[in-house]
Amino acid sequence: MKIVTAEQFWETNKDRSTVIQNEVALDQAVLEIINQVRSDGDQALQRYTKQFDGIKLESFLVTAEEFAEARDIVDAAFLPALQQARQNITDFHSAQKEKSWFINKQPGILLGQKLTPIDNAGVYIPGGKAAYPSTVLMNVIPAQIAGVEKIVITTPPQADGKVNPYVLVAAEMLGVDTIYKVGGAQAIAALAYGTETIGKVDKIVGPGNSFVARAKKWVFGEVAIDMIAGPSEICVVADETAAPRYVAADLLSQAEHDESASAICVTTSKEIAEQIKAEVEKQTAALERKAIIEQSIAQNSKIIIADSLPSAIDIVNEIAPEHLQLMIDDPTASLNAIKHAGAIFLGNYSPEPLGDYFAGPNHTLPTNGTARFASPLGVYDFVKKSSIIRYSKEALQSASDAIITMANVEGLTAHANSIAIRRDEPNA
Repeated sequence: MKIVTAEQFWETNKDRSTVIQNEVALDQAVLEIINQVRSDGDQALQRYTKQFDGIKLESFLVTAEEFAEARDIVDAAFLPALQQARQNITDFHSAQKEKSWFINKQPGILLGQKLTPIDNAGVYIPGGKAAYPSTVLMNVIPAQIAGVEKIVITTPPQADGKVNPYVLVAAEMLGVDTIYKVGGAQAIAALAYGTETIGKVDKIVGPGNSFVARAKKWVFGEVAIDMIAGPSEICVVADETAAPRYVAADLLSQAEHDESASAICVTTSKEIAEQIKAEVEKQTAALERKAIIEQSIAQNSKIIIADSLPSAIDIVNEIAPEHLQLMIDDPTASLNAIKHAGAIFLGNYSPEPLGDYFAGPNHTLPTNGTARFASPLGVYDFVKKSSIIRYSKEALQSASDAIITMANVEGLTAHANSIAIRRDEPNA
């Protein structure tokens, strides 16, 4: 794992737009898939499932028998762990729920905001290199708390044509029984436009590979999306009080996601930097996903030596990481200085996997610097807001001259007339 100075970081971090390569080729491929699904529906889904997953499926819908089989397969210890995680996630997200509100600004005027859940949502659960029952919890629970009536899941089939049993058990625990064995950009297209089997949804959420992310970008506007998520990221700020073996373990926990993941440590100590580097090498050798980790570490990861803690935090705010761990003497004291991060973990005993699986906050987070303007997935992502306006006759009369003046300044005389016709009516 390479070690660089803060000056070297700032010099090489000038243009983040170069991170995405081959956009044109990727977009062409994704748009072709989207157009084929729009025109051919289920037939296109079958073709792409055969092409990308190597499986010929007659039906995409997971059956009751498959759910029952999944219950028999999963490890017995998984169910109580899943229940605990579910409760923690539910408790946290329940606190996010907003209410409609109304104010009486003055006699004759009622203003307010009405919250309404979206009717239905499609949740994409990745397959590929790992299974993600935790992602089922993180995406479905906020939607349920918001009041979404219909939630469906799409996920790539395994080599045997079935869905990962742990994903099925997690979905069943939450009461989601509509799961389609469709992955990739074709799944996003199906959720956005509908096919003979899969109904169109109002919002698509959930992470995925580059094809899924680009497909979500292209269907946005036809449907809503949560975010365009990139590869997973972690940034650890470590001072002399951090345990190098803990830091290394946490960096590797994200590097194992895929070859494009990034693991960055910012430290104020050259000695700690060297110790972390040695620990990364030592621990990598013993991990199952060693090949993936080695590529992630070599291509996208680094240890940055900063002159001071404020300098380290400046670097963090520039990176705007998905996950940020403050493994420093007094992490709470630095919290207000952090402006851009998806999730912030405080102290040596709050590692990132705690957030991935169990603590309660959502693990669907903004990546690739989008934490500068985006937030974690939450209950607020599954509701929409309508403004409420009611004026009495007397209140409108009082405001009419000001409204007419504003409308005339903008040259919208029909707007002015809409007010004047009420102001000037007999017995007004």
